Amino acid sequence: MTYCKSEPGYIYLEDGTLLEGCGFGSKGVSAGEVVFSTAMNGYPESLTDPSYRGQILVLTHPLVGNYGVPRKQAIEGIYENFESDSIQVEGLVVTEVTEPYKWNSERSLHKWLEDEGVPGVSDVDTRAIVSRVRRKGSMMGVISSGINMENPRDYLKQRYDETDFSALTSPKTPVVHKGKGDKGIIVMIDCGTKHGIIKGLYDQGFTIVRVPCWFSVKEVMDYNPKAIVFGNGPGNPNIYQKQVKNFREILEYKLPTLGICLGHQLLSISMGGKVTKMKFGHRAINKAVVDVTTGEAYITTHNHGYAIVSKEDVPSEMKVWFYNPDDGTIEGLYHDKLPIITTQFHPEARPGPWDATWVFKKFAKMVESNG
Repeated sequence: MTYCKSEPGYIYLEDGTLLEGCGFGSKGVSAGEVVFSTAMNGYPESLTDPSYRGQILVLTHPLVGNYGVPRKQAIEGIYENFESDSIQVEGLVVTEVTEPYKWNSERSLHKWLEDEGVPGVSDVDTRAIVSRVRRKGSMMGVISSGINMENPRDYLKQRYDETDFSALTSPKTPVVHKGKGDKGIIVMIDCGTKHGIIKGLYDQGFTIVRVPCWFSVKEVMDYNPKAIVFGNGPGNPNIYQKQVKNFREILEYKLPTLGICLGHQLLSISMGGKVTKMKFGHRAINKAVVDVTTGEAYITTHNHGYAIVSKEDVPSEMKVWFYNPDDGTIEGLYHDKLPIITTQFHPEARPGPWDATWVFKKFAKMVESNG
């Protein structure tokens, strides 16, 4: 069964495109960068991924909402079925939003968006939106549910690439997730890290301490960490100047270090590499990457609009670990002398695939062998 309110819904792109459909979720208007994901499942994880902050998400799968929204479950403060404690996207666009039919569904997708004040639009041709974004590149847009917009451009006041979203997605104070084992502390510099990443490290037996991404190096090192992790997060990595400076100083301690997604980009910038805005990014759960050291290929989950686009942009001290066979994008780096590794993709991938979860075990071995 599909769901459509009698309320109007609109999605406007800054190139002048305006599509009318059905509003659902919360009544309201919101602006953001319009991006798309080709994932067929995992919308609870996608909508709560802090990397989507400041963005209007278009899902290409024709039916969204079939299995509803589950009740939150957590272990030691780490969500097992969501990536943060709330919806992060500015708005959601789908072809059809459906009523749920699953044993563990607590509420519908429509009700979830309504409860959290997020507008949605259905009954529009998402193929047309994706085709336009692929041709012209990611662009700003406005989504409206239940409200007629006379001049949608009036809502386009702040550019995505110029906004620091970390104040909205980073924890305000340190958060401790006490590990089951006695393997020591890993400090995570948290600009908006997915709980799946936290759980992937927690499962290795470490205590995870998430600190605000604006913490000083001294505040980080006061925890006497055995390792450092820079996780994912939203926005343009080239404006994270304080984090880049801190990353550069932290590397001087020569601790085992893991960078994922935004963390991969910040490490590259801190070591003299170059990170560039992509035309429309990688957002899917079926992106191939190739391990240069073994020749093996893996199918992985991605959510990024910036990347190290060629070998020439890799820092001189780092070596290519993974690359994307479709466009040559650099998907991972390693240091051949220091215990430093990064991945642009998400090795945890809760909705699947799970090809690359071994990255967490590899990092845990690096930490343990470092003493």
